[in-house]
Amino acid sequence: MARAIERIERDIAALKEAIQAIATELQSAYASYLNTLGLAVRKQLILASYHLCTQGYPENFLHLSLNQRQQLQQAIRKLGQVASEQLLTCIKSEEVGKDGTDGTDGTDEGDGQNGEGTSLSPVMQGTSTPEPLTLDTSNPIELAKWQHNLEEVTQEILKKLSHDANLLLQKAGVLPKKLPEPILAAAAAAASEASAEVMPGPPNLLNLVIEIENEQQSEDSELAQIMAINLRLGEIEFADVTLSSERRQIRSILVQINKLGREYQKKHRERAIAEAEAAWRASWFE
Repeated sequence: MARAIERIERDIAALKEAIQAIATELQSAYASYLNTLGLAVRKQLILASYHLCTQGYPENFLHLSLNQRQQLQQAIRKLGQVASEQLLTCIKSEEVGKDGTDGTDGTDEGDGQNGEGTSLSPVMQGTSTPEPLTLDTSNPIELAKWQHNLEEVTQEILKKLSHDANLLLQKAGVLPKKLPEPILAAAAAAASEASAEVMPGPPNLLNLVIEIENEQQSEDSELAQIMAINLRLGEIEFADVTLSSERRQIRSILVQINKLGREYQKKHRERAIAEAEAAWRASWFE
């Protein structure tokens, strides 16, 4: 029985090495993806703003002076640049301390003490720079959590960028001033809900029909059609060949990680059973 446990331990050690290797590959793939995404987001934000100013509200845009238009365009470019920088801060790597701690509580299979780890980003608070989270990259469960959090951070950045861009356009006088703030927030929120859907027409724009109360007569209301920026990850990827290719690479790596993760859990189950059987025999007496 001791030999069986030793064999299982060797299998687990080999799986951990394989998972660590592919975790490094996943991190590298995401670093490249987020860099490309940052450039694509800046481009798509400008294109969406162009369509909104020239096709959605051309009259409002024409009412702006040359200086006002230039200031608006510069502010839009700045928003895109900030979002691009935030995407790059979503993933960082650094070695863990010499003591081999990995920042986990050690409760998950006891796999946090192998001295190998990577500092990766957790959930972003608002639009602030995410703080690094140290984890054990040989643990597929922790790796899956990190990947999920990274995707959530990406969606939050796009959501906040859409919202800030709409507010900027509203303050500049392009979007209607009477447009309520909750409507702008709802438009931005829709970005994460329909992230994988490629819509016809100009990309990354949301067409809404809303009911606005008449300020003069509170009982009356009118329907108004508005256009707002709604950056969708699916549409951004669809418009960029390089970005789409890098997303496919990430999916391929995740398939491999899931496969190794299932084998990892299976081996841990086998080890628990073997150890329980050995403990039973050790304590049994006639």
